[in-house]
Amino acid sequence: MGETLRLRRKYVKERTPMPPRTPLTRERVLRAAIDLADQQGLAALSMRNLAKTVGVEAMSLYNHVANKDDLYDGIIDLVVAEIYVPRAGGDWRTELRHRAISAHEVLLDHRWATGLLGSRVNVGPAMLRYVDATLGCLITAGFTYEQADRAWNALDSHIYGFTVQAINFPLDPSEYASAAAQFLPLIPTETHPHMHALAALVITGAHSGAADFTFGLDLLLDGFAGLLPR
Repeated sequence: MGETLRLRRKYVKERTPMPPRTPLTRERVLRAAIDLADQQGLAALSMRNLAKTVGVEAMSLYNHVANKDDLYDGIIDLVVAEIYVPRAGGDWRTELRHRAISAHEVLLDHRWATGLLGSRVNVGPAMLRYVDATLGCLITAGFTYEQADRAWNALDSHIYGFTVQAINFPLDPSEYASAAAQFLPLIPTETHPHMHALAALVITGAHSGAADFTFGLDLLLDGFAGLLPR
């Protein structure tokens, strides 16, 4: 009886078709690469680790990405595709503000991405659409091409710089008050009166001490508005 049951199970196993494997595509490779970079950082994104993630040999990846640079170009363009694209013809300030806040939030979600954005010539379809729409929003609002070019670069400098600082700053905002209390003896009011006073505000909770992304953003937008003809 036991031998018969064993043979029956073997027969069923041999006759049961295996579920089809999900075909490997460029999209699947790039999405897996983003997940790997999100979880372990960009340094962990090797072809070997990526191949292991998608369950293939490393050489199979080269049917979908030409090399490491192509991989980087592909994943950063998918990240850019998550950012809000401004529309021309409406309130340019609202559109650019939405764009900037969206970019900051997306880059915080993908903590490795800001470095790639700022260090590569990105010409993927999402990036080209993103930049052209930003220029179109500004040009339609009345800015010259030179002003629009400088404006969107200034905007992105704020986004990238603020995001990098937020990612790398060693303290959480919840720790600012206790850190300020520890720092206070190093800045006595006799030698550093303004820093001492500011630290005291953070200690008492009168000021959070937290950097505000929208503070600098609104200053930039105010400056852009001043360029438009009255």
